[in-house]
Parts: sequence; C-alpha cells; structure tokens
Amino acid sequence: MMRCFPLVRKIQIHILVYRYKKPLLPIEDVNRVRRISTELLTAYKEKFGTDFRQNKKVLDEIAIVRSKGLKNEIAGFITAHLRRELEEQNEESQAVEQTQSADSSVEMEEQILS
Repeated sequence: MMRCFPLVRKIQIHILVYRYKKPLLPIEDVNRVRRISTELLTAYKEKFGTDFRQNKKVLDEIAIVRSKGLKNEIAGFITAHLRRELEEQNEESQAVEQTQSADSSVEMEEQILS
C-alpha cells in the first residue's frame, strides 16, 4: 500500500501540468488576419464585395494562402468590413435625407405662417 501512494501522486502532477497549460494568445492571429486583410483591401478594394464565397474566389486569384482556415478568416473579415462600410454609408445618407426633409418642412411652415 505504501508503494502505490507515491505513484498516484506523480500521475496527478502530470495530469495537472497538461490541464493547466497556458493557452496560446489568439490576439496575434486576429492582428495577423486584420493586417493581411487591410493590405489586400488597400490594393484591391474594387475586386471585393459583400459576398463571402465571391471574396474567397477573389482571394484565390490575388494571393496564395495555403491554409484553408486562414483564407476563410481573411475573406470573412473583408466581407464583414465591407458590409459595415455599406451600412454606415446608408445610415449617413438616411440621416442627411431626414435633416433635409426636416429643413424643407420647417421652410414650408414658415411660408404658411408668413
């Protein structure tokens, strides 16, 4: 009985080492995807669109990305970035239209009152 006790203790220590291993930092991967995507967008922005599958095909034509996962992440980042830009442009144009319609309604009220 005495001999088994130290063996169990050693096994537990090894399990704990693997269980609490420090994880890799995913921040570096995100920065890499963002850096590559912005470089591609500055050079070839007119070729990309808001369709993920089309962006993957364009990415195959433009660059050599050996990793399927990296290619998907880059294409996804580009797609999301372009969609965000379109949404922001739409919101800005709607805000401008609302202010113009509000200004025209104020002018009409002034004309009616005067």
